[in-house]
Amino acid sequence: MIPFEVVVPARYASTRLPGKPLADIGGKPMVVRTLERAQASGARSVWVATDHADVEAAVRACGGQALLTRADHPSGTDRLAEVVDRLGWPDDAIVVNVQGDEPLIDPAVISAVARALADDPEAAIATAVHAIHSAEDFFNPAVVKVVADQNDNALYFSRAPMPWARDAFARDKSVLPAALPALRHVGLYAYRAGFLRRYAGLAPSPLESVEMLEQLRALWHGYRIKLIRLASAPPAGVDTPEDLARVRAFFDAANPPR
Repeated sequence: MIPFEVVVPARYASTRLPGKPLADIGGKPMVVRTLERAQASGARSVWVATDHADVEAAVRACGGQALLTRADHPSGTDRLAEVVDRLGWPDDAIVVNVQGDEPLIDPAVISAVARALADDPEAAIATAVHAIHSAEDFFNPAVVKVVADQNDNALYFSRAPMPWARDAFARDKSVLPAALPALRHVGLYAYRAGFLRRYAGLAPSPLESVEMLEQLRALWHGYRIKLIRLASAPPAGVDTPEDLARVRAFFDAANPPR
């Protein structure tokens, strides 16, 4: 097992689900459920980075480690950079970003992303993808697509459908061609701490502001992003009240009352 750290950014404010990190799931706050999954990954340490004292208190009450970070970070990556500096991690430390709204994340995927970065000294970031099989997902702008090179390095991320099967889609857009290498991005990242320290000083990319995808800043500035391929789609995170109801039902089914 390679050594790595996990940081769980947990921003209190949410447009669609206010106070999301503290939403109750089976008797525990969602951020604590996510923390427990991250702790099962074999990480050397797991820290919750939050902008709200109530989230910090909830994590500490359950025995977890938490840092109260600045409230004005423009992204979760910037919040990670603050944690790296405050905890004094060396530049070669591997840091995995697990979003605080992923209470069903597979611990094995967390460790796999960390291992992929450790195995590629030329990469600054590693992240996960899986194959897209449905036209509905392929043409959905909420589904982030990625195109890979022959060594599974990311060439580009987009909300647009890509790669475009020109001849096949001219005939029919209701199904995907069998050979289309369509990949969906899973928002789980491993970084080297030194890159996180440099990230905040990188000028935003015009591609990033158009697509609203912060990983494009790294590609724009020439950093390599390594991809690992998952066999299937992981459980979805919590963005809406409907998502929360789905996750609560999962935990209720897994822990029926006695």
